[in-house]
Formats: sequence, structure tokens, C-alpha cells
Amino acid sequence: MDDTDVEQVTLALLDAANDKDAEVQEQVRKSVLTLGKQQPDRVLAICQDYLLKHPKLVVSHRVVILQTIELIVSSSIEEISAPRIKSIISLASDEMTRSKEVIPDWQQAASNILVAVGNKHINDIMEEILSKFQPGILPHFFVVQTLANLSDSNVYGMVPFLNAILGTMLPMLGMAKQDNMKWVFSSALCHFSDSILEYLANLDKAPDPTVRKDTFSSEIYAAFDILFNTWLQSRELKLRMTVAEAVGSMCHLMASDKLEEQIPRIIPAILSLYKKNNEHYVISKSLCQVLDASVNMGSRVLETQLDGLLIALHQQVSAPVDYSDSLTVKNHNEVLRCFSLLANSFPDRLVMFVLQRLENSNERSRLGSLAVLRHFINSSTSSMESKKLLILASIRQPMADHSNKVKKRVIQVISAMAHHGYLELEGGELLVRFIVQNCALPDTYQRGQRLTDPEEVTNEALRTMCDNTLHLLTTTVGRLADVLWPKLLYYVTPSQYSNATTPLCKSLTVLGNKKKNNQEPSFHIDFTQEVNLPSPQTLMIRLLVNAAFPFNNRCHGAPSLSLLQILSNNIHPNTEVLWEKEIPPLLSVLEESTAESLDKKQWDEKLLKLLSKTLTTVDDDKWVCQLAAEATRYLSTYNNALEEKSFLYRCIGMTLQKCFNKEVVKKQLQEILLTARHNDAVEREGVAMGIGLCANSHLEGTLTKLDEFGKSEAFKKSQSIFNLLKERNDVEVEKVKSTLILCYGHVALNAPPEKILNRIDQDILRCISKHFNTKDLTMKLSLIQSVGLIAKAISECVKKQGYIFSRKQELITVMLDFIKSETADSLRTPVRHLVMTTCANLMPLDPSLSENESFDLLKVCVNSVFSLPSETHTPEKSKEEEILDPKQRKVLYKDTLAALQELLKSVLARDATPDGLQSVFKHLESWLSSGQDHERERAVAATAHILAYYLDNLNVKNMVCFHNLGALLGRLSPRCSDPHPAVRIAAVDCIYTLLCIQQQYEGFSLGYKDEAVEDLLSLKDQLDNPDHTVLYKTCSDLTKVMSKRLPQPQLTTLVFMLFEGLADSQTNCCRASSVILNTLLKNRGGGLQDLVPEMLEVLHVRLQSVTEEQVRVAVGQTVLILASQHLQTVINALVHQPLPYDSWTSEMWMALGADPIVASQIIEMVMEKLVVMAPYVDKKESMMRGGATKVATSQPLAMTCGLRELLLNGQSQEPAVSRFPQLFSCLTVRLGASVGVLAPKDNNAKQAGSIHVAGVAADALRILVARAQLDEVTKRLDEEDAWDAMKEQSTHVTGITLLARAMAKHAGPRLPAIVECLCPSLNNIYECQRITVTAFFSELLNHHVVTELMLIDVLMNNMMERISDPCPTVRMLAVRGLGNIAVGSPEKVNKYAKELLAAMSSGMEEKDDPGKLITHEAMSGLSKVLLHLDKKNVHLLVVYIFMKIKPFLESDNDDIRCASIHLMGNLSKFGSGEAVFKDQIHNVLVSLLLHLVDPNPQVVKACKYAMRVCAPVVGSEQITAMFQNHLHDDKSLHYGEFINDLTKYLIQDFPGMLNFYHISVIQFFKSNWPEVRAAAAMFIGFLLGNLQQEHLSHLNMGTITKGLVMLLQDPDPVVRGKAAEAMGHFH
Repeated sequence: MDDTDVEQVTLALLDAANDKDAEVQEQVRKSVLTLGKQQPDRVLAICQDYLLKHPKLVVSHRVVILQTIELIVSSSIEEISAPRIKSIISLASDEMTRSKEVIPDWQQAASNILVAVGNKHINDIMEEILSKFQPGILPHFFVVQTLANLSDSNVYGMVPFLNAILGTMLPMLGMAKQDNMKWVFSSALCHFSDSILEYLANLDKAPDPTVRKDTFSSEIYAAFDILFNTWLQSRELKLRMTVAEAVGSMCHLMASDKLEEQIPRIIPAILSLYKKNNEHYVISKSLCQVLDASVNMGSRVLETQLDGLLIALHQQVSAPVDYSDSLTVKNHNEVLRCFSLLANSFPDRLVMFVLQRLENSNERSRLGSLAVLRHFINSSTSSMESKKLLILASIRQPMADHSNKVKKRVIQVISAMAHHGYLELEGGELLVRFIVQNCALPDTYQRGQRLTDPEEVTNEALRTMCDNTLHLLTTTVGRLADVLWPKLLYYVTPSQYSNATTPLCKSLTVLGNKKKNNQEPSFHIDFTQEVNLPSPQTLMIRLLVNAAFPFNNRCHGAPSLSLLQILSNNIHPNTEVLWEKEIPPLLSVLEESTAESLDKKQWDEKLLKLLSKTLTTVDDDKWVCQLAAEATRYLSTYNNALEEKSFLYRCIGMTLQKCFNKEVVKKQLQEILLTARHNDAVEREGVAMGIGLCANSHLEGTLTKLDEFGKSEAFKKSQSIFNLLKERNDVEVEKVKSTLILCYGHVALNAPPEKILNRIDQDILRCISKHFNTKDLTMKLSLIQSVGLIAKAISECVKKQGYIFSRKQELITVMLDFIKSETADSLRTPVRHLVMTTCANLMPLDPSLSENESFDLLKVCVNSVFSLPSETHTPEKSKEEEILDPKQRKVLYKDTLAALQELLKSVLARDATPDGLQSVFKHLESWLSSGQDHERERAVAATAHILAYYLDNLNVKNMVCFHNLGALLGRLSPRCSDPHPAVRIAAVDCIYTLLCIQQQYEGFSLGYKDEAVEDLLSLKDQLDNPDHTVLYKTCSDLTKVMSKRLPQPQLTTLVFMLFEGLADSQTNCCRASSVILNTLLKNRGGGLQDLVPEMLEVLHVRLQSVTEEQVRVAVGQTVLILASQHLQTVINALVHQPLPYDSWTSEMWMALGADPIVASQIIEMVMEKLVVMAPYVDKKESMMRGGATKVATSQPLAMTCGLRELLLNGQSQEPAVSRFPQLFSCLTVRLGASVGVLAPKDNNAKQAGSIHVAGVAADALRILVARAQLDEVTKRLDEEDAWDAMKEQSTHVTGITLLARAMAKHAGPRLPAIVECLCPSLNNIYECQRITVTAFFSELLNHHVVTELMLIDVLMNNMMERISDPCPTVRMLAVRGLGNIAVGSPEKVNKYAKELLAAMSSGMEEKDDPGKLITHEAMSGLSKVLLHLDKKNVHLLVVYIFMKIKPFLESDNDDIRCASIHLMGNLSKFGSGEAVFKDQIHNVLVSLLLHLVDPNPQVVKACKYAMRVCAPVVGSEQITAMFQNHLHDDKSLHYGEFINDLTKYLIQDFPGMLNFYHISVIQFFKSNWPEVRAAAAMFIGFLLGNLQQEHLSHLNMGTITKGLVMLLQDPDPVVRGKAAEAMGHFH
């Protein structure tokens, strides 16, 4: 390649070296570097000349060129000639020092060149630099900087020069007045010192092994003198830091005596820097080096500096460490290293200093001291061994610190101490206690709160750390086992350690298991020796109560049970076998449960059962008595955890049950009653349950104790000075009484059945009845509960023996008074629920209530519950009461309603007859039609319950009339469509149950199943579905069953109730009424004929006022009778209704479709009118603007709207489908005529503008297709949004195409008739209709089905005729249709070859084709047709077609470009073997190759296709294989590699065409697309890169160079980058 070309390209690249785009700049640099590697001398010379010829080049540009020179030198240093090296050194030196001012980027770039050259030619470099480093003259800043950098990059080369350099430099130091010069000298001295130290450390590799430290000592000391004494005091921060760094490095090179002499000055000076600077790492590093040098030489004066040193270092180590900032981390580590160096020399001083500092309560100071202490402990030197006890004593002070940050650091220190044998020493147990205390920390934040201070150590984080530490000490430090076992047990029982229970139990379980498995004697605990430990009984109780609340305190249940099992032998030897059997299943239950899923009641029972079995197994009354006593004493521990305390009371009750010592029982009961905190409901309940359990074995003693307690001082009003607190005392007394009342209830429930009946009146009711008049809510609740428990106890007993409960009515009256005193508008207390449960328990007891008593009971209870507001209603807060949270309120409502249902059943149970049922139902009846949803729901649910209960307990002895049936059905049947699903389902249940009851009364046997009635049950599932049509059907089915079972006399009443139901406040019930009414009229209307006129009149009026759609539908069916007699009149009336139709008119039209005969007549009439009437009229927009708007004519539009509504009726299917071809064609043509047409506006149709004229036709057509059950057609069209497309002018053709495609694929057999009906419309005067039909036919030709149906000739003839249509859109669609034959019926292509080629050719030459749509279709069509034409039909036209399409290859229109490339590909099979065709392919090959990166992906795809199919014609096997292997649509193409390989084959196989190729490529340098311009540059680049010398003559390098230089200035950075890359191949 000509040197001038290389020069021109290199110069162009150098011009572009400062490109504004960073990536281009980088590519330019790479290309110059590539050229430089090939011809380093040549390119370096050009770079030098460029810099010399452009002395005023901007600095940034100059810098890039200098950086490029550095890259070339670095990579090709071995190949550069000696003269060039000298020249480059001279250039760089000159560039570096030309400006006396410091210009960092420029001079640094030049300096870097010298350093790069210096790695190989150090002597030449030193000769040049030392010439500018003369004694007595202050050198250039960058001369010194370069020397410093050289000493780093070439240690072995530079150190031999350093003595001389230092000799020259020392006098200069005094001359440096500017801070930047002082800085560069200091930096250089630092680098020189580091290099000398590295050289001395690696003498074995050094060129001169005789070099020693003292060679440099005097010069270094002299330099140190100036730096330290003068420059260190500078105000400039950067200088001070560099001097400090240099001092640190220089200390190692100073003579020992000099260093010893200077230490008292150096250390204070460096320490003083901490105060003046924020950046401390350099200072600490320097200090560390000074200390290292001092310690290494055994300095004696260092000790004198200790005080100041330690204070300063302590301040540093106490500074917070930001772990995201590496410098603060490095500083911290350097400071710790300083402490280590000092500790090795002065261990006692250091430890004493740190321990004294621990006493300082400042948080930062403590954190620092603890960090150092941990560092000392972990260093584990022998000198620390003697100081362990001292350290143990000193750590106590920080342990008392309240800061979590300090605690965290203390834990880290304790962890280190544990691993080094501190915890076994005296005082070690305090450290263990500290860990446990922090395991028990409460949460810092409530859930959802966030940290405010990122450095904050939360309680959670500290707690987790302590958990992990305890676990590690347990599992990894073996010698601690005897320190932790059994002492950790001490922390299990005190409540302050509750939150630590989980980690404690886990650790103890691990330790216990290990000791047990190893059979260590220490596993057995002697509780008499270990006086600090809790007793076995206390441990057992604590762990059992923990287990009762397994998910509290960080899920302590399972660990507590596991520990209990391990301790079995230590608690009592008899428990071991039992617990090994019983505890693992309990653990399995916990594993499978969550806090939400665990059945708490059942779980408690399991644990109490375990306790009961344990006490039986222990079989030691003394031990059991002690357990009872200790458990009672332990109660106060749970004063802040009342649920747990309540469970503990039950445990005590169970223990007393198993205790034989009556005195102990009496004493513990007394203790419980006296110490209980009666103010709390949970505790009262717990006490009562515990005492109840005790009564099971000690009834006599328990009742005696309760009686005593009732008479004791606790109930007497205080007469002392505490009268000031009189009100409070009253409250206390009421609460104590409440406890006592509850106790009696639980005693009754738990006492042995054979003993309790005799005690009910005299001992229990006598004691509680005196409190019936109380106003206190707590006492009320206790009384109600207690009476309920007593009733329950009696019920259990009377199963075995008769009993008349004389006080039953008295108790019920008291209960009702309690309900009456409740507030009616809210549910705040469980009084209602408890009263009704109690009454239900009392009802079965004899004697029975009178009728009035029953009436009062039900009236009060039903009204009290049903009138409550909805469960979701939030009551206002009253003064006395707290508002319940939603969860509590939900439970209370649920319990209250369930209690009412139980009460109703218990009343009905006393009189299970129709009259008895009526007496209960009359209380519910009025609520069934309430306006409030929740009231209806409650009433119908209660009705369903009592009817089901009535049926279950029915026993018909005589054939009696079930006189309630009609009334009940009349009330309940409309509820089957209630808004609430629960009401609907319950209503069906009621009707089913009523009909089953009716069967029983009619004399059918108990097991008889009436199929129709049984079918009602299956309707319930459908009622879950709120879909109106489902409810409609369900109500209808329901009514059919009712109408069969209903006696005639009750029918009339039912019908009139249903009329009333049409105006029900609940719209759903209106719907139900209308449906039931219609069904009844169909099934049993014969008996109601006199009512028909009145009914029709009412229905007609109702229709206009009813808003519910389904009611309108149902009523519309009735109106259909009138329409069937007066069709023309009805149609006329409907057509003249205002547009758009209101819902009433629409429903009427739809109803007409229900009768096939009526529907057939209407469809015929509409089709006839649509054919003969004008679809629209053209109206001028205005006189001013001109132009016309299409406006629909009213009558055809109204008929289309009506037809659409009629087709919506499913029963119109048969008449519509029987006329499918005619109706489909009619609506398709109507749709074509409606696109872009506006609705008419006139006085009668004010809103007509809101009608979408084409939308109406499209909707009708869509419904018709669905009616014809062309499901696949509908599915495809819906998926593709075809219906929306058909409605709009811009997408109408696409929509019709999709319609035709779906019909061809899924409804082929229907096409002949449709085509026949559509053909006449092709000659229609309305252009829009011709477009629609042509689009439909055009797509049909895409499918083979038209050949199978023998439609091909008809369709082709129609398309040929349309080629000359005056409308361009029709012509375009006709061309498309002709092309489609190649896809649909390829075997017919040659039959029409002549016509097809003529049509396509004329299409490509179309003049009236503004968007080139016809041209595009012609090329696309010809592409498809060519695939199937015989060679003889095309042979002569190949080159002609080729010439026609070539101009389109570079078209701006993506579709045209794509189609032309595709067509070219398809022409290839006709040109194989033809030399002229091969030439044509080579003519366009460059274009195809470059368009492989076309911005349009479809064009890229077409290029790949065309090149694959043309590959055999190219004339190169390698290129053919390449095209066919790499150019696949689904494979991504690595374009660069592809073009690189291709150019190699082009050079190899077509050397003679290289001139043509490169000229073709250069033409694309001016392409419109930046992607193509970039590809052209790449092409040229690879062509040059792969070209051998002998082929260079084929290329016009001047043109290439000129073109690439032009591209280097392209506006697109990608193009510039590729041009620069191509230039890299000029070598």
C-alpha cells in the first residue's frame, strides 16, 4: 500500500482524534495504534510531524495524540528504531517542558511517554531528563514527577541513578518556593525511598547487589531535615500530607542514631497533623512506618513518647468506621497495627492504658477501647496470659453501659474472651449473664416502623447477635460446657429473661443431650447443692406454661418441651419413660402448626392431660403438694401475662385434683382466692377454671372454701381511711363477687355428676342468686355464664335421673332482664350471646314454659339480635366502653347469631307441630322482607335452621293439612334472588324443606324422595353465581316444582303476592317475582284466565318503569303474544322509535326473536328493504368549507339496529341460520356502506349522533356468525380484534380480510352461496361496497378451499375485471387477490400465467399510485407467483423484471424495499445458468450485503432470503455455502465476522471484480441510512485488511481514502467509529 495513503489516513485519524463522541475517540486511538503496531516508525513520525506542524492544537486534542504515542511505544518498544526512540524522547521532553506553567493533562501525557520508553531505554531517558535537571536551576514540575514515576515503574533501572539524583536535588529543595514544587519533590522523595527499600528487599534480583542502606542515609537525612523542619509546617493540606507520607518512608533509610535523635520530634509532629487534617489514613500509615522503624532498631526514647502516642491513637481508634469508605477502614486497621507494634514492646503500659480508658463512659471512647482490647485478646501473646483476671474485672464497667453500640462491641470482646479461656475464671459467669440479658431484649420498633439512623444497633440486631454467640459458645467451645450446664437453668424461670427462653432452651438441650449421651456425671443436677437454681417443680411449671403459648417469645414452645424432655430425670426419675412417649408427638403437632392454625383449646387440653398423667406417674403426694405450693407462689411472675397466668391456674387446679392432702388443697385454694387480681376478666376466668378442676376430686372442700370466702373480709366495705377510695373499693368487691360466681359455675360443670344435683339449689344457686339484681356488667356476664354452666351440668345429669328444676322460669326472667338492659343499637358485650346460650341450656329442663313465656322469650331475643346494625358497622365510642376491634366484633356477632339459632331450636323442640312452627316463625316473618340486607340474611338463615330442625324431628301420625305452606312460600320464594348469595341459598333450603314437610303431611313415607323436589338441591350451586341468566333459569325451575306441589286454593294468593313482588325494594327480588310469575302462568295459567287482561295491563306499565334487565326480559316474553298477532303494526311502531333505542324498545325487539315464525318474517322484510334503500346521502358540511359528509338514511339504520337486537335472542338461531348466505352477504355489504358514515340528526332523534353506524352492522354480523355456531370463526375474529377493525375506515380492509380468512379456514362449505350473493355488489355504484367485496374475494383466493369448491374461475374473472376499476383501492385489492392465487391454488398459476404477468407488470408501472401501494402489491404478488410459474413462461422476462425492480432496492419506503428484494430472490430460479443473470446478481450483491444491517428487520429478513436463494448463481462455492449456512431468519448474524470472511472469498474467487465492488461500496458512503454507511465503511475496512499486495492495483486507494476521510466527519458517531476502524486496516 502506498505510503501516501497510510499517511493520509493517519493524518485524517489524527484530525479526528478529538471527536466529541468518546467511543469514536477510542476507535480512532485503536486504529492509530493498529497502524502504529504495523509500521511503528512511520506512524510515530507522522504523529510527531502532526504535533510539530500544529503548535496551536487545543490541549485536549494534543493530549489524545500523546496518549496514542504512549500506547504505540508501550506495545512496540522492541520494534522502534534507536533514532526514532531518541526523536520520541526529544519530542516528549519538549512537549512536557514547553510551557513553564503546569498544564497537568498535557504534560502528564508527555511524561507517561518518557516513563513508557524508560522501561526499556533508561539510559537514553536519563540523559534527556538529567539535561533538564541541572544543579542550581529549579527543574520543571513534570521533570521531577517523571523521575518519581520512573522510580516506580523501573526500580532496578532507576536506583543506581538515585544517589546522583539526590545529590543534585538536595540544593534544589531550598530553592523551591511554590507549594506545587515542594509537593512534587516530597512525592519524589517518597517514591525514591520506597524504590530503594524494594531494591534492598530484593537484592538477589538486583543488577548491583553491593548497594546498601547507608549508601543513601546521609542524602535522605538531609532531605528529611528540610521536609520535616520546613515544609511540614506548610498551610497547604495536600503538601503536608505528602511530606508526612515521605517522612514515614524515609525513616527506614535514616541512620539509627539520627532516627533515635529525631523520634522525640517526629512523633509529636505527625500526631499534630491529626488535628489539622480530615483525611487520617496517610498520617496513620506514616506513623505506623515511623513506629515500625523505631521498634526494629530498638529505640530507647520511644517510651518517652508513649503518653502522647496512646492518647492520639485512642482518639483515632474511637472514630466511627464507615465500611462503605475504604479509607476509614484502612485507617482503623493501621491504628490497630500501631497498637500491636507498641504492645510488643510495652505490654503492661498498653493494657493498663486501655483498661483505664474503658472507665470513660463516653460512647465513642468505649467503642475504641473495646476494639483495641479485642485486638489484644485475639493476638493471644503470652504477655496477655497474666492479665486475664485484670481484664475480666475491667470489662464490667462497659457491660453496664446503656448504649447498644457499646453492648455489641462488649459481646464481640466476650466472644473473643470465651475462645481464650476467660469464662472459666472467677467472674466469668457475669459475662454469660450479660449475653443472656441481651438475648432477652424486647423489640426496638413496632412492626412496620423503620430505622432512622443507619448506624443504629437495634435491639433485634443485638439480640440476634447474642443468640448466635450463645449458640457458638455452646457448640464450639467445648470447655465451656461445665460453665453453662446447669447454670443456664437459672435464667429459664425469671420473667425478665422471657424473651431469651428460646436460645436458652436450645443451648441447654444441646448441652444436656451431649452430657446424657456421654454419660457424664455432671448431667445429674443436685438441686440441694445448686442453691441458685430453680426447683424441679418450678422448672416444670415454667416450661409447661411456655409450651401452652408455643408461638410467644420468639416461638419458645417447642424448645421448652424439648428441654423438659431432657430434664425428665432431673425433675423426677419417674417421668422419663412417660415423657419420652408423650412429648415427641406434641413436638410434631407444633412443627406442623402456625400461630393461626393451632387449635388452642385442644392444645391446652393435651398439655393438661400430660400434666395429669405426669402427676399420676410421679405417685408422690409430697412432691405433688410441693408442686402445687410452688406453682401458686409462681403466679405473681405472670402478672403482666394474664393468658399465661390463666393457664397456670388450670395447671394448679389439675395439680390439686391429684393432691390427697386436704389441708394443702384448702391452703392453696385460700391463697389463690386471696391473691388473685380479680379486676381482670382473663384472670377471673382462669381462677374459676382452676377451682372447677380442683372440685372434681374435692367437691366438699371446694364448696366449703368458696362459702367461707364469700363471707370473708374481702366482701365487706372498708370503713378505714380508704373511704377516700370508696368507689374503687366498690368496683373491687364487684369483681371479687364475679370471680366467686364464675367459680360456682365451673364447680357445677366439673363436679362428679352423682354428687352435684343435690348441691345445685342449696349450695350453688343460693350463693349466686342474691346477686341477680346487679347493674355491674362484669357480674352480669359472670352470672349468665355461671347459670349456663349450671344448666349444662344439670342436662348432663338428667340424662341419667329425672329432675324438676323449679327455678327455671325465675332464671330465664333474670336473663331476659339482662338482655333488655343492653343498648339496642350496638353489640359491645357478650351479654346477648351468653344469655341465649344459657336460655337454650335451660329450655330442655322441666317444667315447660307457658305460651306467653315462650312468646316473650323469643320476642325479646329475636328483636334484640336482628335489630343490631351490620357486623361491619363501627359503633361510636361511649364513655364507659372501649370499641372492639373488627376481629373481636366478628367473633361476637358470629357467636350471638349462633346462640339465637340454638335458642329457637330449643323452643321449637318443646312443640314440634305446624302451630308450634308458626309460633316461632311469626317472630321471623316480618324480618324476611326488611329493607336492610343484614336483617334479611339473619332472618332467612334462622328460618332455614328451624325448618331443617322441624323436618328432622317431624313425626306425622294423622294426615293433616300443612296450612302454612302457601304463606311461607309466598314470603320465601322471592328471596331466592336476593342480592346476598347467603340469603338465596338459605331461601332454597327453606323451600326444599317446606316441600319435604308437605310430602310428610300428605302421607308419604319418611324415606320417600320426590325427584322434582330433590332436584331443588342441585339449584343451590347455581345460586352462588350472580349471573342474572342463571338466576332466571333457577327461579323458573324452582317455580315448576312449587307449582306441581301447590294446592290450587293457595295459587291465587301466591300470584298476587308476586305482583306485589315486582315492586320489591330489592331489585333481585323483583326479578325473582317476574320469573316465578311467568313460569306459573305457563304451567297453571288455565285456572287464572279471568286475570289475564288485568295482568297484561299491569305488565305493560311495569315494563316502562322497571330498570332491571332480566325483569324486562321476562315481562317481554309475555308481551310477545300481542306481537305475534299484529306483526306489521308492532314492527312499524318499533322502527319509528327514536334512535338509539332505549332499553325498553331493545328488549321488545329481542323478545320478538323468541318465536321462529315471527323472527323469519322480520328477517325477510329487513333484507328486502336494505337492498332497495339508499344506505346514505351525501350532505355538504357548510357553504364556507365545502366538502361532503356521508349521513346514514334513517329507515335502513333503524332496521339494522332492530335486526341486531332480534339476533341477540338465542331462539332466533333457526330462522337466521336457514337464511345465512343471504343475511351474511346483506350485512357484509351493509357494513361496507356504513364505514365512515355518520348517524342522522333530527328532532326526533336528539342522541342519534351517538350511534356508530358501521358498528351496528358489524355487531349484527358478529351475532349472526355466532348464531350460525361458527365458533372457530368467532374465536379467530375476536382474538384478532377484527370486528373493531371492520368498523373504522382506516382498518376496514384489514378487518374484511380477516373475516374472509376465518370463513375460508373454518366455514368453507358456506362460501359458494355467499360468493353468489356478493357478486352483484361488485358492479354497485357505491365505491365503498365494491372495496368491501373485492377485499373479501381477494383474501378468499389465498385459500385452496376456493379451488375445491370450484369458485376459482368466478373469483379470478372478477379480479381481472377490477384491475381497471376507477378506484385505486379496488385496483390494489384486485392485484393482491391475483397474487394470492399463488398461495391458495398454486397449481392454477400457470393456467393464468399470461394474465398474471401482465397484471403485475402494469401494477409496477402504475402512475395513479400515491402511496406506492399498488406497486408494492404487484411486487409482492409477483414474488409469490414466480415460485410456481414454469420457466418457459418467465424466461424471456427475467432481465426485464430485474431492471424494473432494481431502482426500488434503495427506496425510502420500507415495504417497497422489502418486496423488491424478496422478488429478486424469487427471480433467481429462472436465471440459474444464465451469464447475464449472474451479472445482474453481482450488480446488486453489494446492496444486499449492506442492507443486512437495514434499520427495518423485515428488509433484513428479505435480504437473507434473497441471498440464500441467489447463492448458487453467484459462482463461488465458498460464498454459496456461507450464504446458506449463516443467513437464516431465526439466527442472529455477527455482521463484522460475516463481512470479514466474505471479503476473503471475494478476493480469492473474483479478483477481477474487486474494482467494481469497491466502487459500488463507496457509492453507499452517501446512503440515507447511517447503518448502511457504517456497514459500507466496515466492508471497505475488511476488504483492505484481507487484501494481498498483488491485488492492491485493483483498488483506487485515493477514492477509498477520500471516502473514509469524508465518513470520519459523518454526523452519526457509529459511522465515524466504523470509518476510523476501517482506517486501521491501511497497512
